[in-house]
Amino acid sequence: MPWFVLITQPNSEKKVESRLQKMGIKAYCPTRTEYRQWSDRIKKVRIPLLPSMILVNIEAAERSIVFNAPGVLRYLFWMGKPAIVHKHEVEALEEISEKGREILAVEKIEEGDEIKINNFGTEVKEGVVQKVSGNQCWIALKNLGFIIKLNTKVSNEK
Repeated sequence: MPWFVLITQPNSEKKVESRLQKMGIKAYCPTRTEYRQWSDRIKKVRIPLLPSMILVNIEAAERSIVFNAPGVLRYLFWMGKPAIVHKHEVEALEEISEKGREILAVEKIEEGDEIKINNFGTEVKEGVVQKVSGNQCWIALKNLGFIIKLNTKVSNEK
């Protein structure tokens, strides 16, 4: 079964994921951990990696059933067809989401560089560097259609 991308109402990704799972639909909302400062405390919260989007694993013929869950707006389309995310790309998002590792670069990272990330388990992830700013790097994962932002420690020495 293919993975489709659903667009949700703002700030309702985790609720929609839960509702779809209760309906028996395999849904996944990749998240990252962030610390938020309130006036009286600091709290650890899970923030969606893909704002207003979740992934659903459902047969193409049954796509309309997801609209029974409150908060679902529409499917994401690419070139007139529903956007499909490959299984290995979903697994890459799961690894990034769950492990939340920092990447250590041994070479200078520049825009346009093709890189391989092997810090996320056994499988190597490939991507193209879109932007570098200080200790942050935006990488477009090949075939995924998403850009991830990684914290890096860049060394300019060869």
